Amino acid sequence: MLFICPVCREDLQRYENSYKCQNGHCFDIAKQGYVNLLTGSKGGNHGDNRLMTLARRDFLNKGYYDRFLNAIIDSVKEFAKPGDAIIDCGCGEGYYTTQIADSISNVTVAGFDISKDEIAFASKRSGKVEFAVASSFSIPVKDESADIILEIFSPHSEKEFKRILKKGGYMIMAIPLENHLYSLKKAVYDTPYKNEISDFNIDGFELVKNRPVKYTVNIDGNQDIMNLFMMTPYYYKTGKLEQARLNTLQELSTELEFSILVYKKCS
Repeated sequence: MLFICPVCREDLQRYENSYKCQNGHCFDIAKQGYVNLLTGSKGGNHGDNRLMTLARRDFLNKGYYDRFLNAIIDSVKEFAKPGDAIIDCGCGEGYYTTQIADSISNVTVAGFDISKDEIAFASKRSGKVEFAVASSFSIPVKDESADIILEIFSPHSEKEFKRILKKGGYMIMAIPLENHLYSLKKAVYDTPYKNEISDFNIDGFELVKNRPVKYTVNIDGNQDIMNLFMMTPYYYKTGKLEQARLNTLQELSTELEFSILVYKKCS
């Protein structure tokens, strides 16, 4: 198992329906197959809620992001070697994680997310992946144990990513570009805005590849349009009046624009 005890950082071993470390810390395995390794929480759920999770699952399952998915898989294949450990940090409901595990042989794949709702759905997608509830800012993984880490539209923790990634290992990051979903924004807002693109430089990493992926999708049916909107942060930052503008929209063509950035850890 790639995950370790989040309390004492010792290895975890499975005992029936739980994982335990040598110091007696015990973590039950949920019926879906994942383990909750999130510490310092007093209950409740964190991260994306069930509504956002269902919207993302249903939209992605329609194949609208397949071209982007295939570009992610190709990027991982380019740098992965037999025996590599691949960790998807902030994996959501496992859409990309499970496809990578199914497409690349002789690697170990794990994914974690802070949302129990997301990880519960991810665990149903594939039995090939180790899934856990955990935070990107306190990753329950040993130092320099990952060959490749993925960060696809998820929170970025430079300190933790450096810690768990082997020297010479790769971080594959996906970000939205300037015009991503611009036509969706035009359908919602009076004054739509374009995305701001941050500096690609990250201390301690060398950018070895920048792969843009740009195309337009035609979305048919109001449910798919609403699912796309609900799986983005825009939905939760938008007033009811603006949200209502999509309620009767049956067709939408919008831009999908991403950049897949591949970094190599220098030290």
